[in-house]
This record gives sequence, C-alpha cells and structure tokens, in this order.
Amino acid sequence: MLKTSLLRLSESPTAKRIITRAPLSRGFAARFVAGDTLQEALDAARALNQAGLSVSLDFLGESVADRAEAEKAADMAVHILESITREGLNANLSIKPTQLGLDIDEAFCRRNVERVLSRARELGNGEGEIFVRMDMESSAYTERTIALVEGLWADGFRNVGTVLQSMLRRTADDVERLIRLGSRVRLVKGAYQEPDSVAFPDKADTDRMYVEEMKRLLEAGHYPAIATHDDAIIDATRRFVWERGIAKESFEFQMLYGVRRDLQTQLREEGYNVRVYVPFGDSWYPYLMRRLAERPANVLFMAGSVVKEARAGGKSLAKPVALGAGVVAGIAAVLAWRRGRR
Repeated sequence: MLKTSLLRLSESPTAKRIITRAPLSRGFAARFVAGDTLQEALDAARALNQAGLSVSLDFLGESVADRAEAEKAADMAVHILESITREGLNANLSIKPTQLGLDIDEAFCRRNVERVLSRARELGNGEGEIFVRMDMESSAYTERTIALVEGLWADGFRNVGTVLQSMLRRTADDVERLIRLGSRVRLVKGAYQEPDSVAFPDKADTDRMYVEEMKRLLEAGHYPAIATHDDAIIDATRRFVWERGIAKESFEFQMLYGVRRDLQTQLREEGYNVRVYVPFGDSWYPYLMRRLAERPANVLFMAGSVVKEARAGGKSLAKPVALGAGVVAGIAAVLAWRRGRR
C-alpha cells in the first residue's frame, strides 16, 4: 500500500509541487543530490577530489520511453565526459540503460551506449580512457544489462562495467560470469523491492552473500568496487584484505554523496581508494521518491546516516533529525491530501 502510494506520488505534479516547496524536504534532497545542474555537480566533484576522494557522476533519470529523450540523455553523458576532461577531474561516469533507451529498443540503447563509450575512450582523463559504469536497475533488467556489457566487450570496449546486487539469488553466478569476462564490478546490496523467488527476503542472507561475493571479487575480480555504508561489512573487508595481503590500491570502496562523509574521510586516511557516487539533475524528486517506494525503509537509512555522521563528529543532532522529519512530514501531508480528495 505504501509502495503504491509513493510511486503515485513520484508521478504526481501536485505532490511534487507540495513536497519540493517544503524547505526541509529540499534541504534533505540537497544533502544527497549535488544539485540541479552539471556545474553544481562539477563543483561538488572538485571539492571531493580536493579531499582525496574520486567521483562517479550520474545525471538523474531512468525509465525513458521517448527516443528523443534517450538521445538527449546520451548527449548529456558525452557532455559530462567532456567536462571531466576539461576540468581535470578524477571522475568517471555512471549511466542507466533505461535512461538511454533499453525499454524502447535494445539496439537503439546499444548505439547510444557505444557513442558514450567511444567518446570516453577518445577523451581519457590522464589515466587512459574514462571508465563508464552501467548502473543496475531492478531484476527485470539484470540479464539484459549483463548481456549488454558482454556484447560491448566482444566489440572491444574495455572501459565499461556494471553493478551486481547481493540480494538477488543469481548474483553469485553473475560474479563468476563477470570475473571470467574481465569486467569491473560494483557490488551493492540492492535497493529494489523484489519477489522472494528472485531475491533473499531476509537482510541477514543479503549481508551474508555480500560478504561471500566481496571476498570472491577481491581475490579474483578486476578492480572491484565495494559499495556499502555498512560498518560490519566494511570491517569484514578490511580484515579480509589484511589477512590475504591484498593491496589496498587493487580495489575501492564506494559510497553515496552525502552519506557517511565521516566514514569516507576515515577510509581515505587509512589509505583506501574511496569513490563517491554523485547524482545531479532536476529529477531529484522522482529519484528520491522512487528510492523510498522501492524500499520505504530507505528514508530511515538516509536520515540515520546523517545522525551517525553528526554523532561521530560530536555535532548537534537537531538538524539531522529535522531533515529526516521534514521529508516524512512532507510525504505524510501529501498522503493526507490524497485521502481527502477521495
């Protein structure tokens, strides 16, 4: 019921107007989205680079159903790549297959992706071609996304990789598949609401599989990205790396923009490579609402990360609590508004 309501809110112009005008809601969004414009994202990336953190830039948008819009998204991806080179940033690019037309036509999507990869290969950023990560969406897209990566590798593209989600039952096999291919993998837990037939319903199983898959990628993978904010899993990674003598420069931790900034800094100071995923664009409202719809507990996770960071820094908890409460209150107000119209 809540999931359905949140998805409807993500598509409602009235709900968007109410929530986006609430100062606390906008403040909460600004914490986790770099801004509406590319320039704001570049400024955020530069600041992160100065702190010793690398970046992955992501122009928000997904589930595109119009060819012109998909081509426009590809144009933006190319523009981001050119900006990374012009600004001399330590950054790569994240794209979503459905944003580039996967739901429209797979061949059309592939042409858009190839255009982006070709430009990334031409430009480079001081360290060879720019790497492009194809984000993973729901399980309905898992096979198509991996197959797309395999097809691109078969055509000689080596600057592309994707994401695997430990919550999916198939992921252990996909880890081996991408290790054999030679592609880079970003390992996440997964944020989408999935049926028990394809995903583990219990968090404990998702966490257990994450650790198993993390170890396999660190032993045999190709510069894997361990993308998590989970203290226990980060500690398990540190311990495994130390026990096996795995070089810190052979992998990287990845975290979301605005989430556990204290931990990002701590890991970097310990000598680990840390990359921050930086989303931007005026689609921040549907982005956040869909994340909440996929797993409503995400709002508690986001608010909790701010509280943890404030506590670690000895700061007042008043503002973090207010930010989380603002989003919850905004959503509750719109839900009440919807009920009143029935």
